[in-house]
Amino acid sequence: MLSLPAPAKLNLFLHITGRRPDGYHNLQTLFQLLDYGDRLDFEINASGAIEVVPALTDVPPEDNLIYKAATLLQQTTGCTLGASIHLHKRLPMGGGLGGGSSDAATTLLALNSLWRLQLSRKQLMTIGQQLGADVPVFIFGHSAWAEGVGEQLSAVAIPAEWYLVLAPGVQISTAKIFNHQGLTRNTHPIKIRAFLERGGRNDCQTVVEALYPQVKKARLWLAQFAEARLTGTGACLFARFASEADARSVLEQMPAPWQGFVAKGINESPLLKQLPFDD
Repeated sequence: MLSLPAPAKLNLFLHITGRRPDGYHNLQTLFQLLDYGDRLDFEINASGAIEVVPALTDVPPEDNLIYKAATLLQQTTGCTLGASIHLHKRLPMGGGLGGGSSDAATTLLALNSLWRLQLSRKQLMTIGQQLGADVPVFIFGHSAWAEGVGEQLSAVAIPAEWYLVLAPGVQISTAKIFNHQGLTRNTHPIKIRAFLERGGRNDCQTVVEALYPQVKKARLWLAQFAEARLTGTGACLFARFASEADARSVLEQMPAPWQGFVAKGINESPLLKQLPFDD
């Protein structure tokens, strides 16, 4: 048995700098890891079967990123072992917090250890990229500046901050946002120093709020207390606060049926602290 975390992330900003011939988008973003997320329990078996429980609502088992990560690792390495995986889900689906990607990354790291595959971090990141653009950052295991499609990562030490994350109860398709005609795709690239001095924006926010008025309503409510911004392609919003108490005070005022949580920004993933390995 092995029980491991799958931390959430925030995109402190998200600029779309161009569209590639393969249909993917070049971007710039700053990934902030959080001390809050899902948890997965793993137990290996000799049958080769992959079982993930409980099943996710409206997601066929074969489309679950946890299942896809495990089977892709089997196919890539020729491993004949299997695993039973129990997901303790806390992060909302389609929220822009990287929940599915983080679950997939934790699965790759856990099974690499349990199956004794001895793949390097770089090899696992390459496998993870086939599952989704956000998977590599969770294997990288550090808050990071990202470029390309999100796979070009540079570790960044971000001062510890407290965040209130608000989930307005809608699920957003990343593909729908990135394929929308109204999406800004020509933001001029910036340097890390420029972001630290002047900040940035989320280029997806205008499109998301036009398609999902509930997200705009939630952002405007949160903006009464602090600057509020969309993370990823949504639907979750976040605001930064000076203390945990300040963030929790606002959370207590959150209207129903919205949900939310308070988390601290961290630079190193708790996953890699529990499961260290050589690069």
